[in-house]
Amino acid sequence: MKSLEQLTDSVFYIMAAFTQPKHGYAVMSDIEALTDGEVTIGPASLYTIIKKLMTQEYITLFDDSDSRRKVYTLTEKGRDVLQHDMIRREKMIRFAQIGLKGDV
Repeated sequence: MKSLEQLTDSVFYIMAAFTQPKHGYAVMSDIEALTDGEVTIGPASLYTIIKKLMTQEYITLFDDSDSRRKVYTLTEKGRDVLQHDMIRREKMIRFAQIGLKGDV
């Protein structure tokens, strides 16, 4: 399986949402609200990504007492990957900011 260490935007949003234990519907709703509807992730995409994140051990099942609403959360490995990707994205933003100011 392909590594997810350089995260797509969708994977980034989903992993960021799982910094706190949540079920899939909450993740989809939070992302849509946070982005003012600019980013929507459908259930098929969400659960495909959740499966990949579970395989990579970036998230884990936190609570499956309700079979219709499984709750997931980031693992320490997932937190490390998310932190690394945040740093990568911050560098990209700083580079763009410098370029826009004409300092390159």
